[in-house]
Amino acid sequence: MLYSLYELQHTAVAPLRFAADHGQIFFRNPYNPLSYTPAGRVTSAALDLFEHTTRRYGKPRFDLDWTEIDGRKVKISEETMFRRPFGQLRRFTRDARRPDDPKLLLVAPMSGHFATLLRGTVEALLPDHDVYITDWRDARDIPVFEGRFDLNDYIDYVIGWLEDLGSNCHVMAVCQPAVPVYAAIARMEAEGNRAAPLSMTLMGGPIDTRANPTAVNDLATTRPLSWFERNVITHVPPPNAGMWRKVYPGFLQLAGFMSMNLGDHVMKHHEFFNHLVEGDGESAEATRAFYEEYRSVMDMTAEFYLQTIETVFQTHALPKGAMMHRDQPVDPSAIKKTAILCVEGERDDISGIGQTKAALTLATNLDPAKKSYFMAPKVGHYGIFNGRRWREVIAPKVRDFIRLHDRSTR
Repeated sequence: MLYSLYELQHTAVAPLRFAADHGQIFFRNPYNPLSYTPAGRVTSAALDLFEHTTRRYGKPRFDLDWTEIDGRKVKISEETMFRRPFGQLRRFTRDARRPDDPKLLLVAPMSGHFATLLRGTVEALLPDHDVYITDWRDARDIPVFEGRFDLNDYIDYVIGWLEDLGSNCHVMAVCQPAVPVYAAIARMEAEGNRAAPLSMTLMGGPIDTRANPTAVNDLATTRPLSWFERNVITHVPPPNAGMWRKVYPGFLQLAGFMSMNLGDHVMKHHEFFNHLVEGDGESAEATRAFYEEYRSVMDMTAEFYLQTIETVFQTHALPKGAMMHRDQPVDPSAIKKTAILCVEGERDDISGIGQTKAALTLATNLDPAKKSYFMAPKVGHYGIFNGRRWREVIAPKVRDFIRLHDRSTR
């Protein structure tokens, strides 16, 4: 019912959005005398803002066509390497001979946004790494006959892709996948899997949400699991390919994130409106690009979402030593070879300080020389993996850590 109402609202607003789009073009046309008047600029900006905030955004493109290596412009091409029902592994192939660059599996979050949220992350990693990324599919597009997908399946996918990439590989998890990636490595080491990566970088992940809980953590712990099942789980309506699949809709996830900092988002849209009126196209386009990515959301399967809420946020199964994968214990003490780097942001309001760092404490049998930690000052959650501080401060530390533990450089 909830999803159907959302679709109905989107359909009902479509004619208004169409009219607003054409209206702002009319008032911006250089051959229209009104475009040079204050009233014309305000009207055009208002219509543009309305169209921008009511549009449904599909899956964006990475659009990473070039990178710079040793001062030389190098062409990038995307390849789909391995496909599975709920995701595929994509490679950013560089047109350069760099056999000694570390192979890096970047595990994108399955938390409402597409993997393109990590565009800036990939861009900064490309000059020094052979980058692969997990490209998760929108659950609304996956037919029910493809089966279920839960936290156990997520761990299976990570293990399977690491096995596909072979030995001499590194893995990096941003936010939500920190727990399943950590669990996957623990299981691989416990079983003596030779594809276990040389290093694991965890960035702003909820390894132990008991440390400095945030508003996100409080929401997950103040309500029983049954509340989430009743209030945020719904069926995908027809004619979507995944119709009748039970999901946690991306539009609800987006609404939750925006409500956490509603004042900031209102101010940014107010500034966006003023930039349009003033003709500051560069500032307006920067805001537009950010929100086009931010509003591009995907649905998660209900079983994955609910199992994550219970395992990670309510029972704290991993730090308590109670997490299971396919009836086998996830034992962090089994990690003895894979080096670990934990990165946290001083101003992270999603994963509080100490939540990611707990991964180092739990790996009791890992040599201290293989444990590293960095707390990025004045950085929020998004800034850990995107933006200037990521490029200039954090990415070089990740690069040096991976190089230090890469077999090809020994």
